[in-house]
Amino acid sequence: MDGRSTVLLIMGSTRASRICPKIAEWVAGIGRSCNGHVYEVVDLADWPLPMNDEPGIPAMGEYAQPHTRAWSGKVAGAAAVVFVTPQYNWGYPAALKNALDHLYREWRDKPAAIVSYGGHGGGKCAEQLRQVAGALKMRMVATAPGIVLPEAVIRQGAAFDPEVDFASYVDSIRQAFAELNDQMGLVTKG
Repeated sequence: MDGRSTVLLIMGSTRASRICPKIAEWVAGIGRSCNGHVYEVVDLADWPLPMNDEPGIPAMGEYAQPHTRAWSGKVAGAAAVVFVTPQYNWGYPAALKNALDHLYREWRDKPAAIVSYGGHGGGKCAEQLRQVAGALKMRMVATAPGIVLPEAVIRQGAAFDPEVDFASYVDSIRQAFAELNDQMGLVTKG
């Protein structure tokens, strides 16, 4: 370990035809250009977390399942998280809600940001995610970039280049990372 803080970029989508990996890697690249933190993209498809398979409630922090203990270690070991998520039907995906609900104390006081995307930019899903993060006592940053996807990307799976097509969002994403960095500093000092 080199002493740098790790920021997890948790991908909200597990759909087969998803574009989340491409967007998350692009967002991670912006983060890497902002500061010296380690930015790790976490694909929830690689974290099979069955619904409600723990005998106790997450707030107790006593996990019987190996997958929950592994997920706990992953989240607890991060200095901060960024949720990179699509908006589905005005909300965020069930896989992300399930990943959040598997834990409790690991999220508490964790600095966090949201980058959403969709046909309308993802503002409604970000709002819902912010409410849940608040219930988990996460330290959410104010800036929540919402990337508006072109109709052709959504309906026809058209190719896109985030560097070119989403260039107008870079400043707001950098602002979210600056705020996240400030929150990380407060946690370290506190």
